[in-house]
Amino acid sequence: MHFEITDFIVDIVQNSCEADASLVAVELDESQKYMDIRIRDDGKGMDEGEKARAMDPFVTDGRKHPGRKVGLGLPFLKQAIDQSGGRFSLRSEKGKGTEVVFRFDKGQIDCPPLGDVVGLFLSILCLPGGQEMTIARKKTGLSYVLKKSELAEALGDLERGSSLVLLKQYLRSQEEG
Repeated sequence: MHFEITDFIVDIVQNSCEADASLVAVELDESQKYMDIRIRDDGKGMDEGEKARAMDPFVTDGRKHPGRKVGLGLPFLKQAIDQSGGRFSLRSEKGKGTEVVFRFDKGQIDCPPLGDVVGLFLSILCLPGGQEMTIARKKTGLSYVLKKSELAEALGDLERGSSLVLLKQYLRSQEEG
């Protein structure tokens, strides 16, 4: 279940990785009034029929999660956005990649909380696979960009416990400004 905005982001980034993306870019722009998120990849992409199926909660291809009869990630996101007066767009081109852009109005009572940003970035940077991951974060008085390859070069293998401890400390320092 998705309780926080970070849950939606992790879900979409996992989809990008599973679509054989070699590059996944996440932008998280937080103003006083809005939470704007853009996730784009250069993965398999989708045609119009696949996009329609991705938005249907009662359809799944059964390959990603064998035995599962529903796919709820994007439909839950769209529902949460609709309930809180936000915006949503899904653009995709077969063979070129996908872009998901959404906005939550932070002033709406139904807007979900953002969640643990440090935990989010740690999770997606440590997803298995050789894809490059870029993260751009903006909020009042704070702006930074992270690249998975640069972090791995500086910290070593991002699957090692010592590297993860350092990465978490670094991410926390970036969030604290």
